Amino acid sequence: MKRSLLLASAAFAATISLAAAQDNAMSFFVTSQGPGNGANLGGLDGADAHCQSLAEAAGSSGKTWRAYLSTSTENAKDRIGSGPWFNAKGEKIADDVASLHSDANAITKETALNEKGEVVSGRGDQPNRHDILTGSMPDGTVAADQTCGDWTLGGAEGAAMVGHHDRMGLDDSAAAKSWNSSHASRGGCSQEALRGTGGDGLLYCFATN
Repeated sequence: MKRSLLLASAAFAATISLAAAQDNAMSFFVTSQGPGNGANLGGLDGADAHCQSLAEAAGSSGKTWRAYLSTSTENAKDRIGSGPWFNAKGEKIADDVASLHSDANAITKETALNEKGEVVSGRGDQPNRHDILTGSMPDGTVAADQTCGDWTLGGAEGAAMVGHHDRMGLDDSAAAKSWNSSHASRGGCSQEALRGTGGDGLLYCFATN
């Protein structure tokens, strides 16, 4: 009887441990690479597919991934589920949409990891890749005319609002430290234009479930 109770207790503890591990499974990452055509991501569908592909290649399964991007018809904050979200190391990024868009979020260079659990280079590194495409205002709504044609332009036309995953910029202003709304790209939407201000066409990806 005592042995049965011990076995049952161990099984219950293992179940709880497994559930906790699943609850903390990766549900947020910065892409390790962009699609390669600047801010032409193939629209939201192409961006979502890029997030999904990278996540699954990294071993994530059973989740629906969405790119944190705004367009003329959709806001980034409305695309990403309700949270909470965790990085590849199980560190909590935010509890919900409201905290994500407040000072309560935990996005820093050390926590905004890519899908492989690696730190993404930022200001002071070579190359600097801290400009993350969002097309968004600080509250997660669209930054008008700063979505590179709803993520279909990859040339000299248009502009994209970007955020700094490392929360660092040229000064200590709120914009310089913003993870999702720091400044617009300069010189267009091409890969070269994005790299010119410290970017590489990278995205934030969130699991909606």
